[in-house]
Amino acid sequence: MKHVFIINPRAGKRDRTARIYDMADRLRRDHGLVCECMLTDRPGGATDMARKLAETGEALRLYACGGDGTAHEVANGAAGFPNAAMTVIPTGTGNDFLKNFGPDAEKFADVENLWDGEPFPLDLIDCNGRLCLTIACSGIDAQVADSVHQYSGLPLLSGRGSYLAAVAANVLLRPVGSRWTVWLDDERMEDDFLLVSMCNGRYYGGGSMPVPEARMDDGVLHTILVKKVGRGKFARLFSAYSAGDYHLLPPELVRVSTARTVRIQSETDIVTCLDGECFRSREAVLALSDKRLNFFGPKECSPNATAR
Repeated sequence: MKHVFIINPRAGKRDRTARIYDMADRLRRDHGLVCECMLTDRPGGATDMARKLAETGEALRLYACGGDGTAHEVANGAAGFPNAAMTVIPTGTGNDFLKNFGPDAEKFADVENLWDGEPFPLDLIDCNGRLCLTIACSGIDAQVADSVHQYSGLPLLSGRGSYLAAVAANVLLRPVGSRWTVWLDDERMEDDFLLVSMCNGRYYGGGSMPVPEARMDDGVLHTILVKKVGRGKFARLFSAYSAGDYHLLPPELVRVSTARTVRIQSETDIVTCLDGECFRSREAVLALSDKRLNFFGPKECSPNATAR
């Protein structure tokens, strides 16, 4: 079996490449493992690397070394290959995916806790042929994710602070809500929506948790729909939405569905965000990709550790 570290040297505020190379050397020295380090040099590069490695048919353990974007790319390359399993070593500014593992999230920083962990399957979300680990969001939350990088370099702002600054800027300075046609399986709705977010995992935006009962391996996806509201009401609703208390919000404005397929259509561009990676389209089709990815982590860890 080969252990391959796919490193994003641009992730985070400091280049952690040397640290990852040291981890690989330690596995070779202490455990006699076959290790290789590869550096990404462009967006999408980690996906191409992971897929080419998996296509060889060789037994692989892939380590996504970066933030949520790097994990997203490696997952897209490794998904569907029974010979490949992946994990994450967090070196980025955003690591929402690992929050799903609760107290064990900290253990992912040390490869000694990872290399011999037992693989287990994870569900994914398929959105227009792209795969998502945690949350696929369209609407105001995707617009926020698309602009959060503009605030991450400002003094005193990082992680959650950057996200909240982007929320404020988008709500105050841009139109809030869009006219969409949304299908939940065969049910059709046409309305003004603030957001439609499909959840496999529980965290995005630096720690917001819209659907706390979402589990990453149960074959069920939870989609939360929020209709358009005024800026003042949005400000009052946001904290409950972010804390996973959607049941406290007005049912005429907020709904949660377990539809297997969700389709969103618009006459203007829809911004959709998958694990922090954004794209635009006039139609977004989201569906369960059941048990698509092999994942490994610390012994006895659970991707549902924080689920309610």
